[in-house]
Amino acid sequence: QVQLVESGGGLVQAGGSLRLSCAASGRTFGMYAMAWFRQAPGKEREFVAGVSWSGGSTYYADSVKGRFTISRDNAKNTVYLQMNSLKPEDTAVYYCAAGRTIAGGTQSYLYDYWGQGTQVTVSS
Repeated sequence: QVQLVESGGGLVQAGGSLRLSCAASGRTFGMYAMAWFRQAPGKEREFVAGVSWSGGSTYYADSVKGRFTISRDNAKNTVYLQMNSLKPEDTAVYYCAAGRTIAGGTQSYLYDYWGQGTQVTVSS
């Protein structure tokens, strides 16, 4: 069992930065591939970024490539999403997810555990 708690969301102007954190409980954190998804109002949840269990491999949606960076610290049971050059279209609730799956899987059903989400709002 893994419990995930996101933090770091907020309101930021276009062009600004935010860093999201996802703290995980449980001693098996290092065995899970981790990912960030987001869901904007009226839209389906979409994959944003993923990282392998070791942190050695990362994957990004085309819409955030070059602007967002996912990383993890297995000693701290935490995964991060550094978001730079934010755009109004990045506005969404951001969710952290964990799964014993291939790293970089973009489908929600691949992930077993989800956080409650954190709101990111980017003003123009």
